[in-house]
Amino acid sequence: MSSDDDGGETMTSALPPHTLSVAIITRDEEENLSRTLTSVQFANEVIVLDTGSTDRTVEIARAAGATVYEEEWQGFAASKNSAIAKCTSTWVLSLDADEELSPELQLQIKRLLPSSPRADAYYLRRRNLFLGRWIKRGGFYPDAKLRLFRRTAASFTSQPRFENRPVHEIIAFDGRADTLDFDLIHHAYPTLEVYIEHMDRYSSLGSSLLVESGKISRSWPAFICRVFLVPQLGFVWNYVFRGGFMDGREGLLLHFYHATYTSWKYAKAWDAARRNPVASS
Repeated sequence: MSSDDDGGETMTSALPPHTLSVAIITRDEEENLSRTLTSVQFANEVIVLDTGSTDRTVEIARAAGATVYEEEWQGFAASKNSAIAKCTSTWVLSLDADEELSPELQLQIKRLLPSSPRADAYYLRRRNLFLGRWIKRGGFYPDAKLRLFRRTAASFTSQPRFENRPVHEIIAFDGRADTLDFDLIHHAYPTLEVYIEHMDRYSSLGSSLLVESGKISRSWPAFICRVFLVPQLGFVWNYVFRGGFMDGREGLLLHFYHATYTSWKYAKAWDAARRNPVASS
């Protein structure tokens, strides 16, 4: 299902100032989406932008009452911005399909928006689950992300949008922000297979950013530092000194494989520059 984007501002002006739209992008998320949608049933509208699902994702979204748009994949930032652009409420909550609002966070948002909040955007504390375990230490919590914001405000020089980058996209925002008290629950990696597949893909995307910035490890010292020393030192810092060892075997695996991801990212940047020296010069 799709609809015209024209008239969004007119619709917003007729809505109370505390209305909320939820924007979600999806692709083959039938295992996660119902949980996410259940946690935002209080929203005035839910926009699901699907980018080519072959499972029951679209069916689940429509059955839950979401407005579904189907578009080709444009990259994380562009697809999320497309979903945000289709929202018509005063406030927008941007979620991933594997995230859900905790009951406490649902209640806080429901109470916050009608209270004429002074901030124009809010960071949500994110509780990351790895193999089903909440990772509380080593830098993985509270992992605050800016996800709730006014769609428009007089104080904005530009509307909040995700920055155009291939991975780890963040919202560019120039207004007053605050942080809410309760957690956004991230069902990130239920199995090792899923985590390793994601880290392989994300390291490829991250390597393109390194190539663009010239961090391609041409010299032997730079290569050894970035591919070996930086990942190892990061592991020691997060696992030992920041308490990651207290999160059990799951914490050990997460920090070890995250260090491996960092090594892959720099190694892939070096390899891409080696194979295409003109583009990296």
